[in-house]
Amino acid sequence: MLGIKRLGLLAALVLVGVAPAAAAQAAAQPSEQDTQYLQAIHQVNLYEVQAGELAQKKAQNQQVKDLAQMMVTDHQELDKSVKDLAGQLNVQLPNEPTPDQRTALDQLNNASGEEFDRLWVTQGLAGHLQAIQATQTEISQGTETQVVQLAQTALPILQAHYDALVQLAEELGIPVPQASPSGTASPGGTAPAPGGTTPTPGETFTEQAPAPGGTVTESPAPQQS
Repeated sequence: MLGIKRLGLLAALVLVGVAPAAAAQAAAQPSEQDTQYLQAIHQVNLYEVQAGELAQKKAQNQQVKDLAQMMVTDHQELDKSVKDLAGQLNVQLPNEPTPDQRTALDQLNNASGEEFDRLWVTQGLAGHLQAIQATQTEISQGTETQVVQLAQTALPILQAHYDALVQLAEELGIPVPQASPSGTASPGGTAPAPGGTTPTPGETFTEQAPAPGGTVTESPAPQQS
């Protein structure tokens, strides 16, 4: 398996704060947080649609095919809202997934049968965890009302996908990330991490997997017992 990866733009969003001047400028233009969220969630949508379309063609497990079809539809609809809002706010969106997301798509292209199914689920788990974290960050730190509202709309969709992926992973015998004390999906435990979500304090990933995101060095946090 390849090294732990993360969604490049999404990873940064978890750390992005709102600059003091952002609130004053919010009425005129979206903050850096708002802009990066729109760009990042757009790339998530691009990746998930392409990965889902591959799953519909290549998956061996019918449940993988069915979930992929639902996710393609949901991410296409979400991306319409993202593109419409980005147009209104004059935010330029990327034209394609991140380089590491494209690498992950290549890995899916090269996989087949049960290997494909497990890889698709593994990538989906970690990618949705990172998207959930970034969306929660936008909800708490965003300054543009419309972007925050979009994030509030996206969150239950992403969570529903994650929950369905968890159920499918359990059926296929794939380790899944643990939930935080608040019940929100968070990285840690023995989960493979193709999205490369950053472990929370006291947690590290014990397995490595291909990623739909950017490279990340492992956290120096101690292993979870």
